Amino acid sequence: MEELKHECGVAMIRLLKPLSYYEQKYGSWRYGFNKLYLMMEKQHNRGQEGAGIASVNLTKEPGTEYMFREKAEGKDAITEIFSRVTEEMAGELLMGHLRYSTTGKSGLTFVHPFLRRNNWRAKNLCLCGNFNMTNIDEVFHFLTLQGQSPRIYGDSYITLELMGHRLDREVERLYALAKEQGLKDTAITDYIDNHVEMANVLKTTMRHYDGGYVMCGLTGSGEMFSVRDPWGIRPAFYYRDDEMIALASERPVLQTTFDLQAEYICELQPGEALIVHKNGESQLEQIMPAQPLSACSFERIYFSRGSDRDIYQERKRLGEQLTPAILKAIDGDVDHTVFSYIPNTAEVAFYGMTDGFRKLHGEVRTEKVVWKDIKLRTFIADNSERNDLAAHVYDISYGSLEAGKDNLVIIDDSIVRGTTLKESIFKILDRLHPKKIVMVSSSPQIRYPDYYGIDMSRLEELCAFRAAIALIKDRGMQKLIADTYKACKYSPASLNHVRNIYEPFSVEEINAKIVEMLRPEGMQSPVELVFQSIEGLHHACPNHPGDWYFTGHYPTPGGIRLVNQAFVNYVEQVLKMQL
Repeated sequence: MEELKHECGVAMIRLLKPLSYYEQKYGSWRYGFNKLYLMMEKQHNRGQEGAGIASVNLTKEPGTEYMFREKAEGKDAITEIFSRVTEEMAGELLMGHLRYSTTGKSGLTFVHPFLRRNNWRAKNLCLCGNFNMTNIDEVFHFLTLQGQSPRIYGDSYITLELMGHRLDREVERLYALAKEQGLKDTAITDYIDNHVEMANVLKTTMRHYDGGYVMCGLTGSGEMFSVRDPWGIRPAFYYRDDEMIALASERPVLQTTFDLQAEYICELQPGEALIVHKNGESQLEQIMPAQPLSACSFERIYFSRGSDRDIYQERKRLGEQLTPAILKAIDGDVDHTVFSYIPNTAEVAFYGMTDGFRKLHGEVRTEKVVWKDIKLRTFIADNSERNDLAAHVYDISYGSLEAGKDNLVIIDDSIVRGTTLKESIFKILDRLHPKKIVMVSSSPQIRYPDYYGIDMSRLEELCAFRAAIALIKDRGMQKLIADTYKACKYSPASLNHVRNIYEPFSVEEINAKIVEMLRPEGMQSPVELVFQSIEGLHHACPNHPGDWYFTGHYPTPGGIRLVNQAFVNYVEQVLKMQL
């Protein structure tokens, strides 16, 4: 599995009692920060390029700082930012973020949270999120038409400015109401701080966006919120009791941090916002009408921690469902087959796969054939360096099977680019001289880019797409490329025309071509690929039907537009054709 970058992880805490309460009960002014630290460390899988935290103190007097932020880059960013926390930063509102960039932009400037300052407490806005917007050009144009001039062109900063603009309008609305009531001076400020309606701000902001998101924020006057996209693409979970309200990207994070059973944790619904007011009262508000559910299935296959009760069972089902296809690939010879997995995320699917074979056959032979030898990241930008590093990421257990007699079935969670297979895994597995290698993917073929927060944005990087193009060329069907290019460039972007590229070919034909393309020179062992079916995916993960990277069925207009443009870019920039 080539590691995929994913944007990102969020954590929020609203302490509902005075800060002195937690110090007396739990023995430390750091109680809230300690919980936030745990929530972020438990989501370290979601972001290792940078991290940031923010806090708001509701009792600070004018002339003293009441809104704090710390950010850092690198895999040790969490430890670094919490080492800087002082008692002065203690607050009732706490927010944290972990970042993986899916845009290639790096540097402290791009690390969340983002902060918009103002002398009025209610106009201060701190924002972070797990999101990727597909229509940032349109939103940028909308802002500039109003006369604004964002300092940075990026969805995070543009969202901050748009939401900040709407927050300004909300404060001005309340200012006018306060004046109508005859209030003066600080009485106006108090009225504003106590009556901010974040639902108004969110409704007038988020309607402009197309994409997958969980957007989180704090205001200087004490409002806290988190809003989920209308398609439910990105996940968020929350918990409430009489001491606190907490929210995170994954359910087990809340379970472990606060010692909870899964039943006590709720999932934020599509288009819904959790809003906590200055006085600690909370509400759920429907910000955008819910659209057909498209919760990301890749969260279940790979990104989210497998310790979640439901995800664990889903990953086991993904493996078990592949039993018949694997049995066919090994010609029913279970006695002469060794079963293994690519560490580490495919381990649970491996348990499901072997459970399936035990139900059919009794005991099976399992070995840890592959080891992740060193911590190298093969998704770095430079392709030549990626290939070089990939060759050394994995190693094998020598003598784990009988050469020439045993088949080797080895499962991974997904096959995306194929770089690691070609440059490392196939080469080292061939050293064991198995009778046959059956490479199994617990997910279907990844055929299309993602535009909602996963680092697979170019068609030509996907080995399934490269295989389909190779088949088209082999069979003299180049007219299909030309026709698809014209449809993508000139037809209304209501259909994903790239799906036409795959139409003439079966899964098995594409599998065979992938093997041919990824097979290293000099490799002796026969190889067969087995992928999860689309039907199997939905059976295993019934509540997460988002499958656009497999089927091309993008849930939003922005996704369809971008995949068509990706094919145009491929033809013009990679094939160097102008049709």
